[in-house]
Amino acid sequence: MKGIMAVYDADPFYASRFAEFVNQRGAVPFEAVSFTSLARLKEYAGQQKVDMLLVGDGIKEELADIPVGQVVRLSENGQAEGEEKTVYKYQASDNVLREVMTCYRVKEQPDFFPAVGKRARIIGVYSPIGRCGKTSFALTLGQVLSKDGKALFLTLEEFSGFAKMTGRSYESGLSELLYYYRQSEYNPLRLGSVVHSWGSLDYVPPAAYAEDLDQLGGETVAGLVEQIAAEGSYDAVVVDLGHFFWGAELVLALCDVIYTPVREDAVSDGKLKEWKEYLEASGRGRLWQRLRIIKLPNVRISAGKENYPEQLLWGEMGDFVRSLTGMTAREGS
Repeated sequence: MKGIMAVYDADPFYASRFAEFVNQRGAVPFEAVSFTSLARLKEYAGQQKVDMLLVGDGIKEELADIPVGQVVRLSENGQAEGEEKTVYKYQASDNVLREVMTCYRVKEQPDFFPAVGKRARIIGVYSPIGRCGKTSFALTLGQVLSKDGKALFLTLEEFSGFAKMTGRSYESGLSELLYYYRQSEYNPLRLGSVVHSWGSLDYVPPAAYAEDLDQLGGETVAGLVEQIAAEGSYDAVVVDLGHFFWGAELVLALCDVIYTPVREDAVSDGKLKEWKEYLEASGRGRLWQRLRIIKLPNVRISAGKENYPEQLLWGEMGDFVRSLTGMTAREGS
């Protein structure tokens, strides 16, 4: 069961648009309901528990007799008043949502944290062959899947180049989630506080330092991935794996399917054969049964280009992935 997030703002379009955005996100343990009438909000709160209220500027005393768990102010100038939790409202919706998730008092451990749906399908993307287009494929796969359901993209690459691909900088991401999981402090609010979105695809920024994956190891990473999938907020979790020997095989073992891009040359064939032999010799031969070996189209755009993920989606890579998954792009989606 999800908690209730009420959104009350004098601008009816802002309140309804933001509530709709929240309800489309996967990593949010709230159902958002918008209000433009204080009387309607008061009536609703008298009948239904409201865990969080996002409210616009200029509304203070009127809220005193409305029972809500926590109030977060949607500020038009970004300035906080006293000890009140404040979020600047005129920024990208996913930025607003991340800040709101950070503001919520996690220590309260609300009773809507349990799973809200069925386990997400975990899709791994891994190859022992370098420069084969693996990450571009994984990012495109996530975007395509997000057109037909809620999808989350996780990169476990030590050096992913993700900031360059998306043209964004990140203050928090996978490193923080792994820390919280290791300390038994992870919950859906933690996830929501770091998730970004590209179109309809949610994603977690990569680990800040390569050492984070090595030091925490495969059990911690696999445990976090499994918990995210088990919460039921997403239909699919796409995991882009990098180096194999930090324990990535434990993550691969969770995957329902593993896509393995390859290249057509003798060295690549040799690497693929050696990986298969290693899996069999180490008792992990069952992973090979989940592999789908694929040969990707050549991508003629560089990661430095503007809107790189979107160009992947609507270019040759996107056509390849839609054909592979049996999906077609929907008009207007």
